[in-house]
This record gives sequence, structure tokens and C-alpha cells, in this order.
Amino acid sequence: MTRTVPDMPAVALAVTDGMLHYELSVALEVFGADLTHIVDPWYDFSLCGNGPVHVDRFRLEPDHGLDHLAHADTVIVPGWADTDRDPPAELVDAVRAAHTAGARVASLCTGAFVLGAAGLLDGRRATTHWAHTGELARRHPAATVDPDVLYVDNGDVLTSAGKAAAMDLCLHLVRLDHGSANANKIARRLVTPPHRDGGQAQFIATPLPAPGNHPLDALLPWVLQRLDQPLTVEDLARQARMSSRHLTRHFKHLTGTTPLQWLHTQRIRHAQELLETTDATVDTIATTTGMGTATTLRRHFHRSVGVPPDTYRRTFRP
Repeated sequence: MTRTVPDMPAVALAVTDGMLHYELSVALEVFGADLTHIVDPWYDFSLCGNGPVHVDRFRLEPDHGLDHLAHADTVIVPGWADTDRDPPAELVDAVRAAHTAGARVASLCTGAFVLGAAGLLDGRRATTHWAHTGELARRHPAATVDPDVLYVDNGDVLTSAGKAAAMDLCLHLVRLDHGSANANKIARRLVTPPHRDGGQAQFIATPLPAPGNHPLDALLPWVLQRLDQPLTVEDLARQARMSSRHLTRHFKHLTGTTPLQWLHTQRIRHAQELLETTDATVDTIATTTGMGTATTLRRHFHRSVGVPPDTYRRTFRP
């Protein structure tokens, strides 16, 4: 449903040294271009930063200082390149002040770390690039970090996964403000899919914990070689030579999830690999991944990945 917005809604892009140029460029292309031939009036767009900003090899001259974010209807925070460092306090304070003033705040990729530092993710669902979701969850335990979606819309606080998902979120904002028809026209202009729902999964393989001296070091490869077998928590605990309770505790600490959920994720991941790299039928893949039947695989695959297996295969194998 289209939200009620001013005749010319103000969108401010928060910029500072150390941001990712791709996500910043996506926001510039969607909100900063003159698209009045599609929607008139379009957005009143501005770059906000305290002085000249260096983004990779580019140099930007902001239109206003960061304090101007508080005057915007929507604030966009691009990806933050070095997630090992805390974002600048002046940026965090300005984003927090803008949200307090009533702005809708959206982060692209690792820009979620700025929102987290501002306290805007507490009590909310959020996402970021899958490689950084674990760290985001560790730093902001009051947030519910979902590693498996393209973007999350909480109304006044929105977050996206990496790269292409930044475009999905930007088009989602346009759709909210100006309707689906206009968002689709802009997507066609950008030669990008007009609508990928935020709940659709990031097309990634869930990474395994790095090999090392941890209690599950030998167990995880053993499980991966037996995905076609009907394994239980008791089977895994027996192989690891520990109780089911201790196994669950170690799994939660190492992977952030339960043994059965991790096993299910690995089966889906293996199904993704087979769909991408082989011509095996869905029935065969269901057997190989321990899903049993094609019907079961389709149900779980669609629920986990967001699209049916056949659609997923077409995405990666024209």
C-alpha cells in the first residue's frame, strides 16, 4: 500500500569516509536521478556529510552537513566498509536524531551497523550482508538479525542485505511512496527485476565454521558426508561422544542455531548446489539431500529460499 508522503518527499543520503561506493551509487541512481518524466514531483534529494567525503577512489562534495538529516523524510545509510571499526560518532548521532525527528531510516548492506550503533535495531528484525550477520547479532543482541532475507521493513527502520539487495530495498521504498506501477517503470529503466520480495532468501550457501580446535571439528564433515541419511540429534551426539544437551550447547555457540536446524540448512544448501551444477531431477535431489520426496523438498526449499527449486535452477542455469 502506498504511504502518505509530501508532494516532494526529502531523501537524504548520509555520507562519510569509509563507505561502500556500490551501495552509495545505487541510492544516488534511484533517488538522486531526475526521474520527473516518470513521477512528478520526484524526490528532493541531498547528500549530507561534514565536509568532503572520500569513498574508495571517489570524492564527494555534500550539499549539507550531517545535521541536515533531521530535516529529511527518509534517510539512507550506505554500506560501512570496515565493520571492525565503530562508525563515526557524528554519523551515529545524526542518524539517531533524524529518526527521533520522524525520519524513516534505511540502511544498505553493512550500513546496518550504523543503525545498530544508533540503537535503532533494538527490539526490531534486521538484516545485512550474510557474511556480517553474525557480527551484527553479536554487537546488538537486542536486535533479531535474520541472515536469510533480502531486506526487512519495520516501517520506520529498514535494512537490506548486500549489493543487489540494496537495489531491492531502494525500489521497495519507491513502491511504498509512489506505487508499484512507477517502481516497475524505474526498474525497467535500470534493467533490474521490478520486485523481489524482502522475504526472499539471499542466494548464498550458509558457511561452515572454519576448521579449528572446537568440539564439533570432526563431526561437521562427518554429517556433510551423510546428508542422505535420516540423522537425529542422538545420532550426532553419539558420533561426537557427548550428550544431546552438550551437543546442542556447542552447536548454539558455534553456529548460532540448533543441530537439526543446522542439518536442515546444510540439506537445503546441498540442494542449491545440485540445482546449480547438475541436471538431476528434483526427485533425485530430494533423495540425495535426505528430504525423502520431491514434495517435501519443494515445500522446505520454497520456505527456506523463497522460490521453488525449478525457479532457483533457472536463475543459475539459463
